[in-house]
Amino acid sequence: MLRSFLIYLSKAAWAQNLVTNWSFAWRTASRFIAGTKLEDAMRVVKELNAKGINATLDHLGEHTNTPEESQQATDAIFATLDALGADPTARGNVSIKLTQIGLGLDENLCAQNLERILARAKKNNTFVRVDIEDTPYTDKTINMYYTMREKGYTNVGMAVQSYLFRAEADTRRMMQNKTTIRLVKGAYKEPPDKAFPSKADVDANYDLLAKILIDTSLANQTLLTDDGRIPPIPAIASHDEKRIAFAKQYAEKVGLLKNGLEFQMLYGIRRDLQEKLVKEGYPVRVYVPFGTHWYPYFMRRLAERPANIWFFITNFFKG
Repeated sequence: MLRSFLIYLSKAAWAQNLVTNWSFAWRTASRFIAGTKLEDAMRVVKELNAKGINATLDHLGEHTNTPEESQQATDAIFATLDALGADPTARGNVSIKLTQIGLGLDENLCAQNLERILARAKKNNTFVRVDIEDTPYTDKTINMYYTMREKGYTNVGMAVQSYLFRAEADTRRMMQNKTTIRLVKGAYKEPPDKAFPSKADVDANYDLLAKILIDTSLANQTLLTDDGRIPPIPAIASHDEKRIAFAKQYAEKVGLLKNGLEFQMLYGIRRDLQEKLVKEGYPVRVYVPFGTHWYPYFMRRLAERPANIWFFITNFFKG
């Protein structure tokens, strides 16, 4: 119930206007968001790199309303890619949402923007991860990905949400062309005919999908590149220690090298676990969000973990 309400609030304009005017809200949100400017995010990338952790940069924003807004978002992604290109020692890549660059407005516009982004990423010797959003956009997002692959772009990967019934079929299809996949549980409110209602079922599906990704990585010997920019096929994106332990144990059982998969986590969450995995010799990549459009992302983080809500409340009473 609480999770559903917070996800509703993440999309409510009235709530966004209210919360973003509370000074303490940004103080709380800054635990999970690198800053409002690209320079803030690049500083965080270097700090993570110094700890042996790779990064993926996300200039926050989604569901642009006009072609001009989608162009502004595309330009911001260009700037992020150029910043990585200007610093070849920065071990990072970029994550994007297609609704940010026009998917909800005009699919042709979105395709044009995405192709320009991938071309810019290639020029800057880096990789773009296409985030998966809620189910009204799932087919459109996957189709857009395949369109780019058909155009010859290989520096692009996808994400899969294990709470969706369709996730196994999507994953097996994308393994046919060795798609690099970020495996997540899912952070949107979905109807009962689309997603598993039980956490146990979501977890079981997550482990099944992790096995499929690890098997494909082993068969094709996909490894993290030395510069930390191009990931292997499996990105196990979770803070759930049981899911992480399962992936580690299965990968070891089948003989996958440690750099044949990577673990991904969110900025500001489970730093202890991030550093523990690095010490064990596993690649770790942290999702580094930044920008002024932080509200929807922040509310989804509150929805995911009750501890985050308590952190928010304590800051409220601090003023």
